[in-house]
Amino acid sequence: MKLTPSLLEIDFSETQKRICRFIKEYVENAGAKRIVLGLSGGIDSATIAALSSLAIGGENVLGLILPENENFNQKDVDDAKVVAEQFNLETQVCDISDALNGIYVAIPVFDQSDKLCKGNVKARTRMIYLYYYANKQSRIVCGSSDKSETMMGYFTKWGDGAADIAPIMDLYKTQVRKLAIYLGIQKELAEKPSTPSLWPNQLAESELGIKYENLDLILFGLERFMATEEVAEQLGIEKVLVNKVKSRWLANEHKRRMPLAPKIGFRSIGNDFRLPRHTY
Repeated sequence: MKLTPSLLEIDFSETQKRICRFIKEYVENAGAKRIVLGLSGGIDSATIAALSSLAIGGENVLGLILPENENFNQKDVDDAKVVAEQFNLETQVCDISDALNGIYVAIPVFDQSDKLCKGNVKARTRMIYLYYYANKQSRIVCGSSDKSETMMGYFTKWGDGAADIAPIMDLYKTQVRKLAIYLGIQKELAEKPSTPSLWPNQLAESELGIKYENLDLILFGLERFMATEEVAEQLGIEKVLVNKVKSRWLANEHKRRMPLAPKIGFRSIGNDFRLPRHTY
């Protein structure tokens, strides 16, 4: 197998149909009728907004726009509203600044200079808002995690990684960008630099230390059990970079699983109870 961009090509029509069917069936099986999602102005949230609208109708999809003072970006808000208008989504702007400040002062050991811990508080606070709307209005929370960032653990545990469904989690970032354009999302937005927006000037590729075009092909090879040496040779990159990606992928497995519990009883939650979701 030769690692080339062509390996990441997908049938966009079929992909759209499968994801929309997945969303529609999950919502119906859950006994709900509507969806709530975070609408950040980024490509991942724009794509799930479009897919959710196509699956169950935009009038049944609520996009929460969750700005806050420290990291406010009017362009992101404007981009979110453009997507909402294009796909006929209902929107609600919720400024989370007061909630964040309340949490900061309420934590005795809170450290304003620790941007990572502070950023994780922001991600988890956003999820509080999403799940409140879901509880109050009988909605399903739709997550926007893609495969590239999920494999790399580039998300906040119980923050942006929390959701009831994750429709694009099996699509690499480069695939999401192309699917978005296929769905009619503006190319400028589809190619917009990704950011979790947890602190000013934060960019995903800068933190990951690699372009998504290379990262996706590395992950594609590792997913198919290719040796790091072979991946590095085929892509013409240093083996140390491939090892770095692999190490981060494996080290963050804990973020992709439910909490571990020791085996004590006859059937353990999660491991032995393989119950179909639609029975609830």
